[in-house]
Amino acid sequence: MLLRWLLNTLILLLVAQIDRGIKFSGFWAAMIASLVLGLLNALVRPLILLLTLPVNFLTLGLFTLVINALMFWLASSIVKGFEITNFMAAFWGALIYTIIVMVVNYIERPR
Repeated sequence: MLLRWLLNTLILLLVAQIDRGIKFSGFWAAMIASLVLGLLNALVRPLILLLTLPVNFLTLGLFTLVINALMFWLASSIVKGFEITNFMAAFWGALIYTIIVMVVNYIERPR
């Protein structure tokens, strides 16, 4: 679990290097942001997905990208030292983060 947390933190730092609208004040801010993002995705995101199910259905699931961006942006508003300049930076950052995490999960899954 600690290794997963560290890996997600490194992925967040990589996303900050790719997307110029995302900034961290340091490694510890990225560690806390990774923890908060994980908690938001585990606790708040399922409720938001349930409440927006009709919109998600109408958009064929594409609204989930907006929800991911909002979770990313919410994490930045909670964590001091984690800044996202605008919604588009949050959108692209969340998209890049999700893709990298999916690839890492695929690589490390047991066969």
